Amino acid sequence: MTQQVQAGSVLIADRPVLLGALQIQSDPYGPNWSLVQGLSSFDLDRMIHRAGWNFFFMAGEVTASFLGGLTPGRIHKALVGLLGRVSHQHFNCLEITAIRARRFLGLPYTTISAHWRHIQQKCRLDSHHERSAAEKDAKWANGS
Repeated sequence: MTQQVQAGSVLIADRPVLLGALQIQSDPYGPNWSLVQGLSSFDLDRMIHRAGWNFFFMAGEVTASFLGGLTPGRIHKALVGLLGRVSHQHFNCLEITAIRARRFLGLPYTTISAHWRHIQQKCRLDSHHERSAAEKDAKWANGS
């Protein structure tokens, strides 16, 4: 983890065809996921559209919360748990939209908010079945 996660950061599924076709630089972040280097979600969106691909935004927010303050290790653990908990959607990106440190009855806690994103060539979002098949193909290609 060379880069710190913050609002606007994007996690992308480790899919060699996708990363290679769009020439996205990333650092490993968790099992089968990487953190996009040096690009906000806005910059990544522009780059994807210039390449003729599409970057979909899913309206439903997903969250993860944990007791304690803003430490990279705790944020990493919460995001890896979040990715595992909601991976059944088969989207290939997750955009971090907010990281909030708060207190309740004097106890510090942190909430991470994110939205699923999906990169694909077609202009109409693939069905759940098509996204699932693409994910299985990518895992097979990675040897997972």
